[in-house]
Amino acid sequence: MPGFLEAFRPGARTPRLRDVDIQDLLAQGRDSVLLDLDNTMLPWKDSHLPEETVVWIEEAKAAGLKVCIVSNTHYPRRLAQIAEQIEVPYVSRALKPRPYGFLKALDVLSTVPERAVVIGDQVLTDVWGGNRAGIFTILVDPLHPREFVGTKVSRLIERGILCLLKRDAD
Repeated sequence: MPGFLEAFRPGARTPRLRDVDIQDLLAQGRDSVLLDLDNTMLPWKDSHLPEETVVWIEEAKAAGLKVCIVSNTHYPRRLAQIAEQIEVPYVSRALKPRPYGFLKALDVLSTVPERAVVIGDQVLTDVWGGNRAGIFTILVDPLHPREFVGTKVSRLIERGILCLLKRDAD
């Protein structure tokens, strides 16, 4: 069972996107960031990016990191508007946790898995999918408790997985 669980282990954890150290990413040889949208960059179904998200993305881009949003959202117009606002490309209907959306984003950014990082709030989509694509993953806490009902169910499973991973590490 421990081997199976490793597929769900994030490479790192941090409370919020703003807490991800851009200079650390660069020092690790990263050149690209694949960002989840809902509850990573902004609250679910919201269209207004928090200032802290905009600032982090602008700092990342200024430091030379390429950024792409990778989302399963069923609202591609909303995703396109958000991506346009911060001037980054995006992959909609990414089919996470399948590697497809992550690999498409790597292609869009002209990079390889070893040079990228996935940042997201869900173990069963962002972390598992990023790990399956061979990309370093960072798990952040959800920005807001309001979520899609399916995500609420996934959170119960995720809690169990994270508990087992923690117990295995101790």
